[in-house]
Amino acid sequence: MKCVLGFDGGGTKTECVVLNETGAILARGRGPASNPTRIGVPAALSALTETFNAAVSSTRISFEVIAVCAGLAGTGRPENHDQALQFLKNKFPDAIVDVRTDLDLVLSAMPEGPAIVLVCGTGSAAVGRDAAGKRKREGGLGPENSDQGSAYDIGRAAIAASRSEAGSAPAEELSRQILRHLGLSDWAEVDCQSTAHADSVYPRVFPVVVAAADANNPLAQSLLLAAAEKLAALAHRLAQSMNVDQQEIPVAQAGGAIGRSRFFDQAIEDELRRLLPHCKLISLRVGPAEAAAWIGLQLAQASKGSAP
Repeated sequence: MKCVLGFDGGGTKTECVVLNETGAILARGRGPASNPTRIGVPAALSALTETFNAAVSSTRISFEVIAVCAGLAGTGRPENHDQALQFLKNKFPDAIVDVRTDLDLVLSAMPEGPAIVLVCGTGSAAVGRDAAGKRKREGGLGPENSDQGSAYDIGRAAIAASRSEAGSAPAEELSRQILRHLGLSDWAEVDCQSTAHADSVYPRVFPVVVAAADANNPLAQSLLLAAAEKLAALAHRLAQSMNVDQQEIPVAQAGGAIGRSRFFDQAIEDELRRLLPHCKLISLRVGPAEAAAWIGLQLAQASKGSAP
């Protein structure tokens, strides 16, 4: 059966959606991280294959891939983009292949016209589109330069706060939960592992923090409130640069850190409403991987001269 593929890849996971030529979802797959900047190009490309195989194995249908759209974090760098594009062209030689950043996908899932999406996953960014269709971005440059309020940032802050506030009951409880979740015995082991590979430590602490916050741990809640302020500030700065901060512009949230905690989600929403009181908070029409698949379908239809 002829089909199109949509990939959404980031620093924590990769998702694949398979559509048929009428736009019906045939299969979904999930795999490991595929951000080449964080894990290297070979590992990222391997993750794409693993995710595709997961989708294929979920159904007995034989697929003939005619188009692929992959939205991958890290492909804003030309060398990463070119290697991912060549890999997918080699893997699917008869298909139209499009590679773009994961941030491009979320905007395509927004209604037409001016829009902003706040993205919070392993990293963070705000992306927007003005009335003329021009796109702008705030953040999304990696942990050394940005990623404020991201899962990485929250995990790093949680470890620092747990250590600096040692002796208080909330910090002691959060410390025990972090070490248990990481499978490490003390902070010295945490330091060793985070020095060797920070992405294997800090983002993994995020689910511990949000669970603790939902269980009313005041230290965890303070960390998430601070993160929510940083995230909303990203969207606010972007709105100002687009000259839409006083307009009723639709704003959505996306990323793996969204929808994981009632406390965190509410904190972000409250901060967005405070900084952008005229914004209209909405949900994405489809998930990023499905948006990528729809882009792939449009490319396939355009190549045949049919209406998208």
